[in-house]
Amino acid sequence: MNKKRKSTMGEFFGLGELFGYFFRKKDSNRPKSLYLKMMHGINRFSIIVFLLALIYLILKRLI
Repeated sequence: MNKKRKSTMGEFFGLGELFGYFFRKKDSNRPKSLYLKMMHGINRFSIIVFLLALIYLILKRLI
């Protein structure tokens, strides 16, 4: 039988993948396309805006 493993708070709030998205090395095997660069740029921008809005809401709630 497979036992269900409980998620920990560290896994729930883990930001490893998020930071890996911003600070990864360039892969020479990946195809280079303008559309792919634009998609990743928009994704990074939306993540940054979301995090800034989240920080703003938390600070607004505390102050």
